[in-house]
Amino acid sequence: MANVAENCTETQLTADEENSAEVPRKELDAGALFVLKSRGKTFSFFPHTPIFRSWLHCGYHLSTAVVGPEILSLPFAMALFGWVGGVVCLTLAGLVTFYSYNLISIVLEHNAQLGNRQLCFRDMACDILGPGWGRFFVDPLQFGLCYGSVIADVLLAGQSLKAIYLLYKADGRMELYQFVIIFGGLMLILAQMPSFHYLRYINLACLIFNVAYSACTTAGSIHIEDSRNAPPKDYRATTTGVDRVFGIFNAISIISTTYGNGIVPEIQATLAPPIKGKMFKGLLLCYAAAILTFFSVAISGYWAFGNKSQGNVLQNFIVNGQPLMPMWFLVMANVLILLHIIPSALTYLQPTNVVLERTFVDPNKGQFSFRNAMPRIIFRSLSIVVATLLAAMLPFFGDLVALLGAFSCIPLDFILPMVFYNVTFKPSKKTIIFWVNTSIAIISTMLSLIGAVALVRQIVLDAKTYRLFSNV
Repeated sequence: MANVAENCTETQLTADEENSAEVPRKELDAGALFVLKSRGKTFSFFPHTPIFRSWLHCGYHLSTAVVGPEILSLPFAMALFGWVGGVVCLTLAGLVTFYSYNLISIVLEHNAQLGNRQLCFRDMACDILGPGWGRFFVDPLQFGLCYGSVIADVLLAGQSLKAIYLLYKADGRMELYQFVIIFGGLMLILAQMPSFHYLRYINLACLIFNVAYSACTTAGSIHIEDSRNAPPKDYRATTTGVDRVFGIFNAISIISTTYGNGIVPEIQATLAPPIKGKMFKGLLLCYAAAILTFFSVAISGYWAFGNKSQGNVLQNFIVNGQPLMPMWFLVMANVLILLHIIPSALTYLQPTNVVLERTFVDPNKGQFSFRNAMPRIIFRSLSIVVATLLAAMLPFFGDLVALLGAFSCIPLDFILPMVFYNVTFKPSKKTIIFWVNTSIAIISTMLSLIGAVALVRQIVLDAKTYRLFSNV
Protein backbone atom coordinates (compact mmCIF):
# COMPACT_ATOMS: atom_id res chain seq x y z
CA MET A 1 0.00 0.00 0.00
CA ALA A 2 2.89 2.34 0.67
CA ASN A 3 4.11 1.90 -2.90
CA VAL A 4 0.66 2.66 -4.23
CA ALA A 5 0.46 5.85 -2.23
CA GLU A 6 3.93 6.88 -3.33
CA ASN A 7 3.15 6.39 -7.01
CA CYS A 8 -0.31 7.92 -6.86
CA THR A 9 0.11 11.14 -4.94
CA GLU A 10 2.74 13.37 -3.52
CA THR A 11 3.19 14.07 0.17
CA GLN A 12 0.64 16.69 1.26
CA LEU A 13 1.64 19.53 3.56
CA THR A 14 -0.16 22.21 5.50
CA ALA A 15 1.08 25.78 5.56
CA ASP A 16 2.85 25.22 8.84
CA GLU A 17 4.78 22.27 7.38
CA GLU A 18 5.76 24.06 4.19
CA ASN A 19 9.32 24.84 5.29
CA SER A 20 10.01 21.52 6.99
CA ALA A 21 13.50 20.29 6.07
CA GLU A 22 12.49 16.67 6.68
CA VAL A 23 10.29 16.50 3.58
CA PRO A 24 11.89 16.68 0.12
CA ARG A 25 10.73 19.74 -1.79
CA LYS A 26 10.11 17.71 -4.95
CA GLU A 27 7.28 15.92 -3.15
CA LEU A 28 5.27 19.07 -2.52
CA ASP A 29 1.84 19.28 -4.14
CA ALA A 30 1.05 22.91 -4.92
CA GLY A 31 -2.69 22.22 -5.17
CA ALA A 32 -2.95 20.86 -1.63
CA LEU A 33 -0.30 23.21 -0.23
CA PHE A 34 -1.88 26.44 -1.43
CA VAL A 35 -5.60 25.68 -1.89
CA LEU A 36 -6.27 23.30 1.04
CA LYS A 37 -4.44 25.14 3.81
CA SER A 38 -5.48 24.08 7.31
CA ARG A 39 -5.01 26.74 9.96
CA GLY A 40 -7.71 26.00 12.52
CA LYS A 41 -7.73 29.40 14.17
CA THR A 42 -10.06 30.13 17.07
CA PHE A 43 -12.58 32.94 17.09
CA SER A 44 -10.89 36.09 18.36
CA PHE A 45 -13.77 37.02 20.69
CA PHE A 46 -13.75 33.57 22.41
CA PRO A 47 -10.12 32.47 21.94
CA HIS A 48 -10.08 29.97 24.80
CA THR A 49 -13.50 28.37 24.37
CA PRO A 50 -13.11 24.84 22.90
CA ILE A 51 -16.40 24.90 20.97
CA PHE A 52 -15.24 27.84 18.86
CA ARG A 53 -12.59 25.82 17.07
CA SER A 54 -12.18 25.12 13.39
CA TRP A 55 -14.93 22.47 13.30
CA LEU A 56 -17.32 25.40 12.85
CA HIS A 57 -15.42 26.43 9.71
CA CYS A 58 -15.83 22.84 8.55
CA GLY A 59 -19.56 23.07 9.28
CA TYR A 60 -19.83 26.23 7.16
CA HIS A 61 -18.06 24.55 4.23
CA LEU A 62 -20.22 21.42 4.53
CA SER A 63 -23.42 23.45 4.68
CA THR A 64 -22.47 25.40 1.57
CA ALA A 65 -21.59 22.18 -0.27
CA VAL A 66 -24.73 20.25 0.73
CA VAL A 67 -27.40 22.90 1.23
CA GLY A 68 -27.30 24.50 -2.20
CA PRO A 69 -29.62 26.03 -4.80
CA GLU A 70 -30.56 22.53 -5.97
CA ILE A 71 -33.21 22.56 -3.23
CA LEU A 72 -35.33 24.71 -5.54
CA SER A 73 -35.80 21.62 -7.73
CA LEU A 74 -37.15 19.47 -4.87
CA PRO A 75 -40.85 20.28 -5.49
CA PHE A 76 -40.30 19.14 -9.09
CA ALA A 77 -38.83 15.87 -7.78
CA MET A 78 -41.79 15.49 -5.43
CA ALA A 79 -44.13 15.90 -8.40
CA LEU A 80 -42.41 13.00 -10.16
CA PHE A 81 -42.67 10.83 -7.03
CA GLY A 82 -45.92 11.83 -5.35
CA TRP A 83 -46.43 12.60 -1.68
CA VAL A 84 -45.45 9.30 -0.07
CA GLY A 85 -42.60 8.39 -2.41
CA GLY A 86 -41.17 11.91 -2.32
CA VAL A 87 -41.06 12.20 1.47
CA VAL A 88 -39.69 8.66 1.88
CA CYS A 89 -36.94 9.19 -0.72
CA LEU A 90 -36.01 12.58 0.75
CA THR A 91 -35.72 11.00 4.22
CA LEU A 92 -33.76 7.92 3.12
CA ALA A 93 -31.32 10.01 1.06
CA GLY A 94 -30.64 12.20 4.09
CA LEU A 95 -30.01 9.24 6.38
CA VAL A 96 -27.76 7.43 3.90
CA THR A 97 -25.65 10.50 3.04
CA PHE A 98 -25.18 11.45 6.70
CA TYR A 99 -24.06 7.88 7.33
CA SER A 100 -21.75 7.78 4.29
CA TYR A 101 -20.10 11.12 5.08
CA ASN A 102 -19.39 9.83 8.59
CA LEU A 103 -17.81 6.73 7.08
CA ILE A 104 -15.53 8.89 4.93
CA SER A 105 -14.56 10.92 7.97
CA ILE A 106 -13.77 7.79 9.98
CA VAL A 107 -11.57 6.40 7.21
CA LEU A 108 -9.76 9.74 6.89
CA GLU A 109 -9.18 9.94 10.65
CA HIS A 110 -7.92 6.35 10.73
CA ASN A 111 -5.38 6.96 7.97
CA ALA A 112 -4.32 10.26 9.52
CA GLN A 113 -3.55 8.47 12.80
CA LEU A 114 -1.37 6.05 10.81
CA GLY A 115 0.60 9.03 9.46
CA ASN A 116 -1.03 9.14 6.03
CA ARG A 117 -3.32 12.15 5.99
CA GLN A 118 -5.37 12.13 2.77
CA LEU A 119 -6.47 15.54 1.55
CA CYS A 120 -8.73 14.70 -1.38
CA PHE A 121 -10.99 12.00 -2.83
CA ARG A 122 -8.31 11.07 -5.33
CA ASP A 123 -5.82 10.33 -2.55
CA MET A 124 -8.33 8.07 -0.80
CA ALA A 125 -9.06 6.10 -3.96
CA CYS A 126 -5.37 5.77 -4.81
CA ASP A 127 -4.37 4.58 -1.35
CA ILE A 128 -7.34 2.28 -0.74
CA LEU A 129 -8.26 0.93 -4.18
CA GLY A 130 -5.17 1.58 -6.27
CA PRO A 131 -3.84 4.37 -8.53
CA GLY A 132 -6.03 3.45 -11.50
CA TRP A 133 -9.22 4.00 -9.51
CA GLY A 134 -8.07 7.41 -8.36
CA ARG A 135 -6.83 8.65 -11.73
CA PHE A 136 -9.41 7.20 -14.11
CA PHE A 137 -12.57 6.82 -12.01
CA VAL A 138 -12.71 9.13 -9.00
CA ASP A 139 -10.95 12.12 -10.58
CA PRO A 140 -13.36 12.35 -13.57
CA LEU A 141 -16.41 11.79 -11.35
CA GLN A 142 -15.41 14.43 -8.83
CA PHE A 143 -14.42 16.91 -11.51
CA GLY A 144 -17.76 16.36 -13.26
CA LEU A 145 -19.70 16.85 -10.04
CA CYS A 146 -17.84 19.94 -8.85
CA TYR A 147 -17.47 21.67 -12.19
CA GLY A 148 -21.04 20.73 -13.12
CA SER A 149 -22.20 22.33 -9.86
CA VAL A 150 -20.36 25.53 -10.80
CA ILE A 151 -22.13 25.52 -14.19
CA ALA A 152 -25.51 24.94 -12.52
CA ASP A 153 -24.82 27.76 -10.03
CA VAL A 154 -23.89 30.20 -12.80
CA LEU A 155 -27.05 29.26 -14.70
CA LEU A 156 -29.29 29.68 -11.64
CA ALA A 157 -27.68 33.04 -10.91
CA GLY A 158 -28.47 34.14 -14.46
CA GLN A 159 -32.08 33.03 -14.02
CA SER A 160 -32.34 35.00 -10.77
CA LEU A 161 -30.90 38.13 -12.38
CA LYS A 162 -33.32 37.77 -15.29
CA ALA A 163 -36.24 37.33 -12.87
CA ILE A 164 -35.32 40.56 -11.08
CA TYR A 165 -34.96 42.35 -14.44
CA LEU A 166 -38.40 41.21 -15.67
CA LEU A 167 -40.05 42.28 -12.43
CA TYR A 168 -39.02 45.86 -13.16
CA LYS A 169 -39.25 45.68 -16.94
CA ALA A 170 -41.77 43.08 -18.03
CA ASP A 171 -41.25 43.83 -21.73
CA GLY A 172 -37.45 43.82 -21.46
CA ARG A 173 -35.53 42.33 -24.35
CA MET A 174 -32.45 41.09 -22.53
CA GLU A 175 -32.11 37.31 -22.74
CA LEU A 176 -30.95 34.71 -20.22
CA TYR A 177 -27.48 34.23 -21.69
CA GLN A 178 -26.73 37.93 -21.15
CA PHE A 179 -27.46 37.64 -17.43
CA VAL A 180 -25.37 34.46 -17.24
CA ILE A 181 -22.46 36.38 -18.75
CA ILE A 182 -22.92 39.24 -16.25
CA PHE A 183 -22.68 36.83 -13.32
CA GLY A 184 -19.75 35.06 -14.96
CA GLY A 185 -17.92 38.40 -15.03
CA LEU A 186 -18.38 38.75 -11.28
CA MET A 187 -17.12 35.20 -10.76
CA LEU A 188 -13.97 36.01 -12.76
CA ILE A 189 -12.96 38.34 -9.93
CA LEU A 190 -14.10 36.26 -6.96
CA ALA A 191 -12.51 33.06 -8.28
CA GLN A 192 -9.08 34.53 -7.55
CA MET A 193 -9.46 34.02 -3.77
CA PRO A 194 -6.23 32.21 -2.87
CA SER A 195 -7.48 29.23 -0.86
CA PHE A 196 -10.41 27.38 0.68
CA HIS A 197 -9.53 28.93 4.04
CA TYR A 198 -10.57 32.39 2.80
CA LEU A 199 -14.15 31.17 2.28
CA ARG A 200 -14.88 30.17 5.88
CA TYR A 201 -16.80 33.29 6.94
CA ILE A 202 -18.24 33.79 3.47
CA ASN A 203 -19.69 30.29 3.81
CA LEU A 204 -21.14 31.23 7.21
CA ALA A 205 -22.98 34.07 5.46
CA CYS A 206 -23.95 31.58 2.74
CA LEU A 207 -25.60 29.34 5.36
CA ILE A 208 -27.61 32.30 6.64
CA PHE A 209 -28.66 33.30 3.13
CA ASN A 210 -29.74 29.74 2.37
CA VAL A 211 -32.00 29.56 5.40
CA ALA A 212 -33.39 33.00 4.48
CA TYR A 213 -34.30 32.26 0.86
CA SER A 214 -35.63 28.83 1.81
CA ALA A 215 -37.89 30.58 4.32
CA CYS A 216 -38.96 33.00 1.56
CA THR A 217 -39.72 30.13 -0.81
CA THR A 218 -41.69 28.27 1.84
CA ALA A 219 -43.62 31.35 2.96
CA GLY A 220 -44.32 32.33 -0.64
CA SER A 221 -45.63 28.87 -1.53
CA ILE A 222 -47.92 28.83 1.51
CA HIS A 223 -49.18 32.34 0.74
CA ILE A 224 -49.90 31.50 -2.90
CA GLU A 225 -51.74 28.31 -1.94
CA ASP A 226 -54.03 30.27 0.41
CA SER A 227 -54.57 33.24 -1.93
CA ARG A 228 -57.32 33.87 -4.45
CA ASN A 229 -54.75 33.80 -7.25
CA ALA A 230 -53.64 30.27 -6.46
CA PRO A 231 -53.11 28.41 -9.75
CA PRO A 232 -55.06 25.18 -10.30
CA LYS A 233 -53.12 22.14 -9.19
CA ASP A 234 -53.30 18.38 -9.29
CA TYR A 235 -51.26 15.86 -7.31
CA ARG A 236 -51.88 12.97 -9.70
CA ALA A 237 -49.01 11.73 -11.84
CA THR A 238 -48.99 13.27 -15.31
CA THR A 239 -47.38 10.18 -16.88
CA THR A 240 -47.95 6.44 -16.83
CA GLY A 241 -46.10 3.26 -17.69
CA VAL A 242 -42.48 3.63 -18.83
CA ASP A 243 -42.59 7.42 -18.62
CA ARG A 244 -43.68 7.18 -15.00
CA VAL A 245 -40.84 4.77 -14.14
CA PHE A 246 -38.19 6.91 -15.83
CA GLY A 247 -39.60 10.00 -14.11
CA ILE A 248 -39.16 8.37 -10.71
CA PHE A 249 -35.52 7.57 -11.43
CA ASN A 250 -34.96 11.15 -12.56
CA ALA A 251 -36.42 12.27 -9.23
CA ILE A 252 -34.01 9.97 -7.36
CA SER A 253 -31.10 11.55 -9.23
CA ILE A 254 -32.32 15.06 -8.37
CA ILE A 255 -32.71 14.25 -4.66
CA SER A 256 -29.30 12.55 -4.63
CA THR A 257 -27.73 15.67 -6.11
CA THR A 258 -29.46 17.87 -3.55
CA TYR A 259 -27.81 15.94 -0.72
CA GLY A 260 -24.62 15.46 -2.71
CA ASN A 261 -21.28 16.75 -1.53
CA GLY A 262 -18.40 15.06 -3.31
CA ILE A 263 -15.73 17.12 -1.54
CA VAL A 264 -15.83 15.75 2.03
CA PRO A 265 -12.08 14.89 2.06
CA GLU A 266 -11.18 18.36 0.77
CA ILE A 267 -13.32 19.96 3.48
CA GLN A 268 -11.86 17.75 6.20
CA ALA A 269 -8.41 18.74 4.92
CA THR A 270 -9.10 22.33 6.02
CA LEU A 271 -9.19 21.16 9.66
CA ALA A 272 -6.05 21.58 11.70
CA PRO A 273 -4.87 18.42 13.52
CA PRO A 274 -6.05 16.80 15.68
CA ILE A 275 -9.15 16.28 13.54
CA LYS A 276 -10.88 13.57 15.59
CA GLY A 277 -14.55 14.37 16.18
CA LYS A 278 -14.53 17.74 14.43
CA MET A 279 -16.09 16.46 11.22
CA PHE A 280 -19.02 14.89 13.06
CA LYS A 281 -19.82 18.21 14.73
CA GLY A 282 -19.62 19.95 11.38
CA LEU A 283 -21.99 17.40 9.87
CA LEU A 284 -24.50 17.95 12.68
CA LEU A 285 -24.53 21.68 11.90
CA CYS A 286 -24.85 20.95 8.19
CA TYR A 287 -27.73 18.52 8.49
CA ALA A 288 -29.62 20.73 10.92
CA ALA A 289 -29.74 23.30 8.12
CA ALA A 290 -30.48 20.61 5.52
CA ILE A 291 -33.48 19.16 7.37
CA LEU A 292 -34.88 22.63 8.00
CA THR A 293 -34.60 23.80 4.40
CA PHE A 294 -35.03 20.65 2.29
CA PHE A 295 -38.31 19.47 3.75
CA SER A 296 -39.86 22.93 4.06
CA VAL A 297 -39.15 23.85 0.43
CA ALA A 298 -40.05 20.42 -1.00
CA ILE A 299 -43.34 20.00 0.87
CA SER A 300 -44.60 23.60 0.62
CA GLY A 301 -43.65 23.90 -3.07
CA TYR A 302 -45.35 20.64 -4.05
CA TRP A 303 -48.39 21.49 -1.90
CA ALA A 304 -48.79 24.86 -3.63
CA PHE A 305 -48.19 23.84 -7.25
CA GLY A 306 -48.71 20.07 -7.43
CA ASN A 307 -47.59 18.37 -10.61
CA LYS A 308 -47.07 21.79 -12.22
CA SER A 309 -43.96 22.37 -10.09
CA GLN A 310 -41.10 23.48 -12.31
CA GLY A 311 -37.39 22.65 -12.18
CA ASN A 312 -36.87 25.93 -10.29
CA VAL A 313 -39.91 26.39 -8.05
CA LEU A 314 -39.54 30.18 -8.05
CA GLN A 315 -40.57 30.12 -11.70
CA ASN A 316 -44.01 29.04 -10.44
CA PHE A 317 -44.28 32.35 -8.59
CA ILE A 318 -44.90 34.11 -11.91
CA VAL A 319 -47.77 33.00 -14.17
CA ASN A 320 -48.17 34.47 -17.67
CA GLY A 321 -45.82 37.29 -16.73
CA GLN A 322 -47.86 38.21 -13.64
CA PRO A 323 -46.22 37.78 -10.21
CA LEU A 324 -48.26 35.94 -7.60
CA MET A 325 -46.33 37.64 -4.78
CA PRO A 326 -45.49 41.31 -4.13
CA MET A 327 -42.60 42.55 -6.24
CA TRP A 328 -40.41 43.38 -3.25
CA PHE A 329 -40.79 39.83 -1.95
CA LEU A 330 -39.71 38.22 -5.22
CA VAL A 331 -36.78 40.63 -5.55
CA MET A 332 -35.65 39.84 -2.00
CA ALA A 333 -35.87 36.08 -2.60
CA ASN A 334 -33.84 36.29 -5.80
CA VAL A 335 -31.23 38.56 -4.21
CA LEU A 336 -30.80 36.10 -1.33
CA ILE A 337 -30.36 33.29 -3.87
CA LEU A 338 -27.69 35.30 -5.66
CA LEU A 339 -25.87 35.95 -2.39
CA HIS A 340 -25.98 32.22 -1.65
CA ILE A 341 -24.90 31.11 -5.11
CA ILE A 342 -21.62 33.05 -5.01
CA PRO A 343 -20.09 31.09 -2.06
CA SER A 344 -21.61 27.85 -3.37
CA ALA A 345 -19.94 28.25 -6.76
CA LEU A 346 -16.63 29.25 -5.13
CA THR A 347 -16.74 26.21 -2.84
CA TYR A 348 -17.26 23.76 -5.70
CA LEU A 349 -14.55 25.51 -7.68
CA GLN A 350 -11.89 24.51 -5.12
CA PRO A 351 -11.24 20.93 -6.38
CA THR A 352 -10.75 22.39 -9.87
CA ASN A 353 -8.31 24.89 -8.38
CA VAL A 354 -6.42 22.05 -6.68
CA VAL A 355 -5.98 20.28 -10.04
CA LEU A 356 -4.96 23.49 -11.82
CA GLU A 357 -2.39 24.49 -9.21
CA ARG A 358 -1.04 20.95 -8.94
CA THR A 359 -0.42 21.09 -12.70
CA PHE A 360 0.71 24.65 -13.36
CA VAL A 361 2.03 26.10 -10.07
CA ASP A 362 5.51 25.61 -8.59
CA PRO A 363 5.32 24.67 -4.88
CA ASN A 364 8.95 25.73 -4.41
CA LYS A 365 7.97 29.35 -5.06
CA GLY A 366 5.85 31.60 -2.87
CA GLN A 367 2.08 31.39 -3.23
CA PHE A 368 1.88 35.02 -4.36
CA SER A 369 5.07 35.12 -6.40
CA PHE A 370 4.78 36.24 -10.03
CA ARG A 371 5.68 32.70 -11.19
CA ASN A 372 2.62 31.30 -9.40
CA ALA A 373 0.22 34.26 -9.53
CA MET A 374 0.05 34.47 -13.32
CA PRO A 375 -0.85 30.80 -13.99
CA ARG A 376 -3.38 30.96 -11.16
CA ILE A 377 -5.11 34.02 -12.63
CA ILE A 378 -5.03 32.71 -16.21
CA PHE A 379 -6.33 29.20 -15.58
CA ARG A 380 -8.88 30.09 -12.92
CA SER A 381 -10.25 32.75 -15.25
CA LEU A 382 -10.34 30.25 -18.10
CA SER A 383 -12.30 27.75 -16.00
CA ILE A 384 -14.91 30.43 -15.20
CA VAL A 385 -15.17 31.47 -18.85
CA VAL A 386 -15.82 27.87 -19.93
CA ALA A 387 -18.39 27.33 -17.13
CA THR A 388 -20.19 30.54 -18.11
CA LEU A 389 -20.26 29.55 -21.78
CA LEU A 390 -21.71 26.11 -20.97
CA ALA A 391 -24.33 27.60 -18.63
CA ALA A 392 -25.44 30.03 -21.35
CA MET A 393 -25.53 27.30 -23.99
CA LEU A 394 -27.40 24.68 -21.92
CA PRO A 395 -29.98 26.46 -19.74
CA PHE A 396 -31.76 23.32 -18.53
CA PHE A 397 -31.47 23.54 -14.74
CA GLY A 398 -33.62 20.49 -13.89
CA ASP A 399 -31.72 18.26 -16.30
CA LEU A 400 -28.36 19.55 -15.07
CA VAL A 401 -29.26 18.64 -11.48
CA ALA A 402 -30.36 15.14 -12.52
CA LEU A 403 -27.21 14.73 -14.62
CA LEU A 404 -24.97 15.44 -11.64
CA GLY A 405 -26.93 13.01 -9.49
CA ALA A 406 -26.91 10.07 -11.87
CA PHE A 407 -23.30 10.25 -13.03
CA SER A 408 -21.44 11.72 -10.04
CA CYS A 409 -23.32 12.15 -6.76
CA ILE A 410 -24.56 8.59 -6.37
CA PRO A 411 -21.14 6.97 -7.05
CA LEU A 412 -19.21 9.46 -4.87
CA ASP A 413 -21.66 9.82 -1.99
CA PHE A 414 -23.59 6.53 -1.89
CA ILE A 415 -21.18 3.88 -3.24
CA LEU A 416 -17.50 4.75 -2.67
CA PRO A 417 -17.81 5.60 1.07
CA MET A 418 -19.14 2.10 1.72
CA VAL A 419 -16.38 0.52 -0.35
CA PHE A 420 -13.67 2.64 1.31
CA TYR A 421 -14.84 1.62 4.80
CA ASN A 422 -15.14 -2.11 4.02
CA VAL A 423 -11.75 -2.25 2.29
CA THR A 424 -10.00 -0.21 5.02
CA PHE A 425 -11.40 -1.91 8.12
CA LYS A 426 -12.34 -5.28 6.58
CA PRO A 427 -15.37 -5.92 8.85
CA SER A 428 -16.41 -9.54 9.17
CA LYS A 429 -19.10 -10.75 6.79
CA LYS A 430 -21.01 -11.79 9.88
CA THR A 431 -21.39 -8.18 11.07
CA ILE A 432 -24.33 -5.91 10.33
CA ILE A 433 -22.12 -3.03 9.18
CA PHE A 434 -20.62 -5.13 6.38
CA TRP A 435 -24.01 -6.06 4.96
CA VAL A 436 -25.45 -2.57 5.45
CA ASN A 437 -22.53 -1.05 3.53
CA THR A 438 -22.63 -3.73 0.84
CA SER A 439 -26.41 -3.43 0.39
CA ILE A 440 -26.27 0.36 0.09
CA ALA A 441 -23.45 0.13 -2.45
CA ILE A 442 -25.24 -2.47 -4.60
CA ILE A 443 -28.62 -0.72 -4.55
CA SER A 444 -26.99 2.66 -5.27
CA THR A 445 -25.09 1.18 -8.20
CA MET A 446 -28.32 -0.08 -9.72
CA LEU A 447 -30.04 3.27 -9.15
CA SER A 448 -27.12 5.12 -10.72
CA LEU A 449 -27.17 2.98 -13.86
CA ILE A 450 -30.94 3.16 -14.32
CA GLY A 451 -30.95 6.86 -13.47
CA ALA A 452 -28.31 7.51 -16.11
CA VAL A 453 -30.45 5.79 -18.75
CA ALA A 454 -33.54 7.73 -17.62
CA LEU A 455 -31.62 10.99 -17.73
CA VAL A 456 -30.26 10.46 -21.23
CA ARG A 457 -33.81 9.69 -22.36
CA GLN A 458 -35.13 12.87 -20.71
CA ILE A 459 -32.41 15.02 -22.28
CA VAL A 460 -33.31 13.61 -25.71
CA LEU A 461 -36.95 14.52 -25.11
CA ASP A 462 -36.06 18.02 -23.89
CA ALA A 463 -33.79 18.58 -26.87
CA LYS A 464 -36.88 18.64 -29.07
CA THR A 465 -38.17 21.77 -27.35
CA TYR A 466 -34.95 23.56 -26.36
CA ARG A 467 -32.17 25.10 -28.38
CA LEU A 468 -28.71 26.35 -27.54
CA PHE A 469 -28.73 29.69 -25.72
CA SER A 470 -32.48 29.29 -25.08
CA ASN A 471 -34.12 32.20 -23.33
CA VAL A 472 -35.94 30.15 -20.68
